[in-house]
Amino acid sequence: MIPFIIVMSVVLFILLLVVICNVKIVKQTEKVIIERLGAYRVTWNVGIHMLLPFFDRIALRVSMKEQVRDFEPQSVITKDNVTMQIDTVVFYVVTDAKLYAYGVDNPMSAINYLSATTLRNIIGELLLDECLTSREIINEKMRKILDEATDPWGIKVNRVEVKNILPPKDIREAMEKQMRAEREKREKILLAEGEKQSAILVAEGEKQSAILRAEADKQMAILRAEGEAESLRQVKRAEADGVKMLKEAEAEGIKMVNDSKPSDAAVTLRYYEALAKIADGKATKIFLPSDGMKVGSVASVVKEVVKE
Repeated sequence: MIPFIIVMSVVLFILLLVVICNVKIVKQTEKVIIERLGAYRVTWNVGIHMLLPFFDRIALRVSMKEQVRDFEPQSVITKDNVTMQIDTVVFYVVTDAKLYAYGVDNPMSAINYLSATTLRNIIGELLLDECLTSREIINEKMRKILDEATDPWGIKVNRVEVKNILPPKDIREAMEKQMRAEREKREKILLAEGEKQSAILVAEGEKQSAILRAEADKQMAILRAEGEAESLRQVKRAEADGVKMLKEAEAEGIKMVNDSKPSDAAVTLRYYEALAKIADGKATKIFLPSDGMKVGSVASVVKEVVKE
């Protein structure tokens, strides 16, 4: 009995081990091709699956992510018989795992050969200058041709990029000289343009400065003239005020004299004082009118004195 139990335990353990070994987990980013007795059976998607022991096997695990292949440089000849090296990069994604597994043997090698022949055909229709300046056109033509050719293989080509274009050494040297000459030319043009702009700015600055100086001189002259005019008006006003005050004082004095009604003796005394002041001058003749002289006689005397 005990040997039987041991045998059954061993058998159950082996069966359990076989079951565990045949349980498979498929990731989200892949698909698994299952063959039974050498023939395609099913494509597993994400999840837990189990193989039929001794009958089923995993033929291929296919990544469904976008992938990149950098192919070796290819020797191509342009329309004007220039030989150069071009290497490409292909971005692709598997759309059908079954076609990818059974459509072609070694899909990447097939894409490499197809890319090389396609590139030779496209470059053979272009001149060297067109090859150097038409990368986008070359990329799009290759992508379209490769995408159509790889559809039966379950592959979609998303992009093709021409990475490097290497002309012969002598042509590269000539191109480098040309590019250096172009850079020097652009540098001279930029330098000349900078000097021109600088000269324009300096001239505009000097013009603006001259305008500002002229405006300042004009304003200064206006202010100076206004100051002188105002000063002259102040002097004239002061002189007028002085004359007015003098006249007012004389009028006030006359009024006060008239109001005081001075006696003849006082008037005679003031008259003699005035004559004394006249005598202090350069006059050589003095006429003394008598008390009975009238105003006309006094005026004649004063006139005679003034003449002397």
